[in-house]
Amino acid sequence: MEAAPEMLAHAHETMFQAPSESSGAFLVICPAVIGLVWSLKEYLFVRGIAIDGLASGSLTAPLKSGANLNEETVALMKEIAGYIADGADAFLFKEYQYMAWYIVIFSALIAPLIGYATALAFVVGSVTSILCGFLGMRVAVFTNVRTTHESWKSLRAGFNTAVRGGSVMGFSLVSLGVLNLFALIWYFNSLEWSSPSECYEALAGYGLGGSSIALFGRVGGGIYTKAADVGADLSGKNEYGMDEDDPRNPACIADNVGDNVGDIAGMGADLFGSFAEATCAALVIAASSDLPKYGFTSMLYPVILSSSGIAVGVLTMIIIGMTCPVDDLSQIEKVLKYILVVSTAIQTPVSIAATYYCMPPSFSVDAEHPNVTRMDCIIPVVLGLWSGLAIGFVTEYYTSSTYTPVREIAESQKISAATGIIYGLAVGYLSCIVPILCLAVTIAISHILAGMYGIALAALGMLGTLTMGLTIDAYGPISDNAGGIAEMSELGPEVRRRTDALDAAGNTTAAIGKGFAIGSAALVSLALFGAFTVRADITVVDILNPWVFSGLLYGAMMPYAFSALTMKSVGEAANDMVKECMEQFPKIISGECKPDYTRCITISTEASLREMILPGVLVIGSPLAAGVLFGRNCTAGLLAGALVSGVQLAISMSNTGGAWDNAKKYIESGGLGPEFGKGSSAHKNAVTGDTVGDPLKDTSGPALNILVKLSAIMSLVFGTVIKNCSNSEGGPFWLAVH
Repeated sequence: MEAAPEMLAHAHETMFQAPSESSGAFLVICPAVIGLVWSLKEYLFVRGIAIDGLASGSLTAPLKSGANLNEETVALMKEIAGYIADGADAFLFKEYQYMAWYIVIFSALIAPLIGYATALAFVVGSVTSILCGFLGMRVAVFTNVRTTHESWKSLRAGFNTAVRGGSVMGFSLVSLGVLNLFALIWYFNSLEWSSPSECYEALAGYGLGGSSIALFGRVGGGIYTKAADVGADLSGKNEYGMDEDDPRNPACIADNVGDNVGDIAGMGADLFGSFAEATCAALVIAASSDLPKYGFTSMLYPVILSSSGIAVGVLTMIIIGMTCPVDDLSQIEKVLKYILVVSTAIQTPVSIAATYYCMPPSFSVDAEHPNVTRMDCIIPVVLGLWSGLAIGFVTEYYTSSTYTPVREIAESQKISAATGIIYGLAVGYLSCIVPILCLAVTIAISHILAGMYGIALAALGMLGTLTMGLTIDAYGPISDNAGGIAEMSELGPEVRRRTDALDAAGNTTAAIGKGFAIGSAALVSLALFGAFTVRADITVVDILNPWVFSGLLYGAMMPYAFSALTMKSVGEAANDMVKECMEQFPKIISGECKPDYTRCITISTEASLREMILPGVLVIGSPLAAGVLFGRNCTAGLLAGALVSGVQLAISMSNTGGAWDNAKKYIESGGLGPEFGKGSSAHKNAVTGDTVGDPLKDTSGPALNILVKLSAIMSLVFGTVIKNCSNSEGGPFWLAVH
């Protein structure tokens, strides 16, 4: 009887006809090429929109109230959009110079210590991440002004422009990421390796490169955007009662630039890193199982899952375009949610079909999971897929002004700023409960069924709709910029009403995107942790071990130290911004001079690049120092502490800031009544809450998910070095074992 499972597994092995290598390559390459073609089509559509001030259809109102001709207004819109594009280019080119030095120095460190193949993968991952972020930013800065122009024509035209512009980033990022990773896999498989594990461990450099760039993009971009935003609010709104994007405010252009470098380039690099790391973790774990003997296509299964999401994204965009027109302000948020729901629903059967095609009837992951079936792979993928959607909707509930939590914050701000801040903090803490339960259930079931491979598949499942997640996430900054351009160009009230509605929905989608990114980061980090234990030869992580517990305490502290560094950086840069604005305002208001936008852009750029270095050193250096000086057990504890602490702090910070932001917008829209609108004490209290929340939701909170991922991938890549610097029991090498 004891031999029955082995006999069954042998029968399955002989019955399973492994798909050919060419079919596996086709399933990866074909959807990725389709994604690039679709991305090009959408790019050409957006680029083809003429900004000429000529109406289509029955619209006859001028762009600008009281204007008879639109030429001057159109010229002003183009000028403002040009300032934003130039500012974003200037920042990114400067940031990429820093990143280039990092890539050169770190690849030179990896090559002799780990291997030249890992160094190559690191360079390819880094360059892909930079390219994807830059492409997304470039598309966003020419889509924003076109969204403003099309919103004048109709709400539907404005919405379609913003979404289709956002989809360029979504499809190009995932398609390029899949193709470059597949090219590396194909090349590495052509080389001579002592084992499959050695080959796929070298691929971990691809995830390290993507995540490293994401750290600097997220931290640098986050400091940039919030220094400008907080500085503009404190100087313009609080001191002079100006609107958010009043053209007289010299910081308003830097604020709009920040939306692109933080939420487009930064978020794009962040989610690219998640995709790369989750795929690499799954491949490393699979290589240590018996999957390699079932053929190349079975090993490619994690990449095929990601590639299938591209085809699902194209189908989703076609369905939404045909069935969900946006002709009313109330439909905007619903259609954006439908994009996520439809893509998740379609991705589910596609993932099941991919599993049945690629995977053998059963295989062994490790000694504890000797008979993993296809269904054991399907369930983690589906759990991850739907858990991601659930986390997104919970995030929406706690951050959207449509629901009770944000409205209660707004009510509390009638009394004082302090009560609003207290209430907002409570909402952020409460918002952790359901996402953590979703993650816990997903992790527990996935591990029971397929071990750490199951958790890696759950992470890939959550990232299965990445094209659509990135599309609606990029929609947010595009629509935010469109509203800013409309206000700075002093367009008519109907245009402002439409762009404000697009912007309000964009705030919610941005919050959903952050929740999605944080949730996937938790699963990715745990999968990377599992891959690290394989490479570092760790079988048990015992918290009663003093080195494990010491690492656990340090790891749990890291998110707080990281948040302190980034928030302090925003505060210092915002102070410089306020001083600059307050010096300019008297001359601007008296008409002596025009706002000096360039000076404020320079302040944000210099501060963000200077201040992103120390948080980067903390994240990159800590796991290496722990492993080299105190052994692999200490590193294992550090990764566990950073994951548990960082994920919950990231959720609460992001949702607290998002709730304060939308409480302010709810008050501005008249939600509390005309007596509590703009300029009232309640509105000033809400502005204070929003200002406090800005670095939480756009700098520290979103960057924390990169902290937990990058710590884990760094440990995985240097796993062999950490193992060699440990004694036989996993403690420090300098401590003798008795």
